[in-house]
Amino acid sequence: MNYKLNTSKDVPKGTLLTALARLVPLMAGERRSVVVAAVAILLNSGVTLAAPALIAYIVDHFLLTHNYAGVMQFSLVLVGLYLVGLVAAYVQTLTMGRTGRRVLFALRNSLFTKLQELPIAFFYQNKAGDLISRINNDTDRLNQFFAQALMQFIGNVALIAGSGVFLLVLNWRLGVATLIPAACALIITQLISPWVQRKNLTNMQSQGGMSAEVQESLEHFKVVVAFNRADYFRTRFDEVNQKNYRSATVAGVANNIFTPIYGLSYNVAQVVVLVYGLSLVHAGVMTIGLLVAFLLYANSFYNPLRQLASVWASLQQALAGLDRISEVLSMRSDMQVLDAASWSESHSASGAAQSDVPVPVISFKDVVFGYVAGNEVLHHVSFDLLPGKTYAFVGPTGGGKTTTASLMARLYDAAAGAIYLRGEDIRSLSPSERADKIGFILQEPFLFSGTVGENISYGNTRYAHASAADLAQVLAERGLEGLLERFPDGLGTVVATSGDAMSLGQKQIIAFLRAVLREPELLILDEATANIDTVTEQVLEDILQKLPATTTKVIIAHRLNTISAADDIFFVNAGSITRAGSLEHAVDLLLHNKRQS
Repeated sequence: MNYKLNTSKDVPKGTLLTALARLVPLMAGERRSVVVAAVAILLNSGVTLAAPALIAYIVDHFLLTHNYAGVMQFSLVLVGLYLVGLVAAYVQTLTMGRTGRRVLFALRNSLFTKLQELPIAFFYQNKAGDLISRINNDTDRLNQFFAQALMQFIGNVALIAGSGVFLLVLNWRLGVATLIPAACALIITQLISPWVQRKNLTNMQSQGGMSAEVQESLEHFKVVVAFNRADYFRTRFDEVNQKNYRSATVAGVANNIFTPIYGLSYNVAQVVVLVYGLSLVHAGVMTIGLLVAFLLYANSFYNPLRQLASVWASLQQALAGLDRISEVLSMRSDMQVLDAASWSESHSASGAAQSDVPVPVISFKDVVFGYVAGNEVLHHVSFDLLPGKTYAFVGPTGGGKTTTASLMARLYDAAAGAIYLRGEDIRSLSPSERADKIGFILQEPFLFSGTVGENISYGNTRYAHASAADLAQVLAERGLEGLLERFPDGLGTVVATSGDAMSLGQKQIIAFLRAVLREPELLILDEATANIDTVTEQVLEDILQKLPATTTKVIIAHRLNTISAADDIFFVNAGSITRAGSLEHAVDLLLHNKRQS
C-alpha cells in the first residue's frame, strides 16, 4: 500500500464558509467555551458600536449647546461602557487561550495515536523530521488560530456588520459610498486567497523538509564525525535552509499582502466621508454630530477590516496546516485484524486439526511478498517451524532473510498466501496478543530513556508495574542476577537517549533479558550477535537457555558458529527458501552461491 504523504502544492479551494466548516469539527468538545467567548466578544463589539452613537448625541445635544454638565455625565456613561468592553475582552482572551491549548493537546494526541496505528511501511516512505514538523509546527498554527484569530475574526465580523448597518441607517447614500472601497478590497482578497494558502502550504512543507534534514544529520552524527564529512551535511542543510528561507520570505509577503490593500481602502473611505459628508452638512442634510458618528463608524468598519487581513492570513496558515494534519489522520492501515469468522476458515484450511501432528509455531503457506507492487522479494514460500526447535536462516545479503523474519512478526502482510501462528491466521491476532507470542531481537537494539529496569520490563504486562526489587528477584529466580553487575547501578542504571552511552554488548543483554522475561512462543534473532565479541555472545547464549523449552528460536546470521547448534537450517536466496538440512550442506550452498555471483 502507498503511504507516501502528499508534498504537492495543490490546496483545496472553497469559500470562507467552506474553510471555516473544515475547522469547526476540531472544536466539537469545546462548545461551552466557544459560546462564552462568543458572548463576550459580541458584548465587546456591542460596546464599540454603541459608543459612536452616544458621542454623536453628546456633540449635538450638549457640546454644541455648551451644556458641559451633560457632557461630563454622558462621558462617565461612555467610560462605563468601555470598562464593560474591557472585561468582556479579557474573558474572551482567557477563555479562547485555554480552549486553543486544549484543542492543540487533543490534536497532537490524535496525531501521535494515529502514527502508532500505522504500519512500518508508512515510516519507511516518509521522513521522521517531516512527521515531527506536522505534530509540532502545523498543529501550533491551528492553536494560534483558535486561541487568537478565531474570536478576533468573530468580533471583527460583528463590528463590520454592525458598523455597516449604522452607516446605511444614518445616511444610505453616504453609507454606500463609504462601503465601495471595502467591496473592492474584498474582491481582491477572494482572488488572492488561494495563492496565499498555497504559499503557506509550500512553506510548511519546506519546514518539514528542513526538520527531516536536521533529524537525519543528528541521527548520523557519529558517522559524520568518523568520516569527517561535516561539509557534506553542511551543504545539504544549506540547500534546504535556503529553500526554507525563500519559501518563508514569499509566505511572509503573502500573509501581509492584504494589510496595505485594506489600509488603502480605509484611506479612500475617509476621503469620501469627509468630502461627501461635509457637503451634506453644508446642505443641512446632516448634523456635525452625525458626521462625527459617521467618521467613527467608518473607522469601526475599516479598522476591523484591516485586522481581518492578518486574521485572514492566519486562517490560510491554519487551513494549510489542517491539510497536512488531515492527510495523516485520514491514513488507514491495511494491516487490519481479521474477525473470528474470517480466520476460522483459514484455521481449518491450515490442517491444524490433525491431532497426531504437532501444530507448528509458525507456518508459511505459498507466501508471496514485495515491498513495492510488481517487485517480489519472496516467491511462493512454504515451510513449518515446530515448537521448541532452533532454526537458522542463512543466505547471501538481500536474499530475503530479514524480510522473512519481518513477516513472521507481522511487521508486514503477505501479498499472497497465508501465515499461521499456532494454526491461526496471524492476521486474526490483536497487536497485543501477537507481541506476547512473538519476540524480536534486532542487530541494533533500541533502548528508551529511563533505567535498565524499565527497559527490561518494557512492553511486558506481567512486570509493567513491578518495582526494581521485584524485578531483581525475578531475575535471581532465573539465575540471571549476575548480569546486572555489568551495569554500574544495576537495574537503576540510567539509560541516556537511545542508550548511546552503553556498549553494544550491554544493549543486547538488556534486549535479551527483555525477551526472556516475556517467554514468547517464537523468538526471532535477526543478526542479534553479529557485532558482538565471542565472550558476550556466549553470555547471550546462556540467557537464551533460560527460555521455556517450548520456545521456538529463529536465528538469522552469517557467522557459522552462531548456527552450528540449530536443529534445522534454511537457505534463503533470490526470494526462495529451501531446507538445507545439515550445516555442511548450508556451507556448500553458500559457497556455490558465492562462486556464481
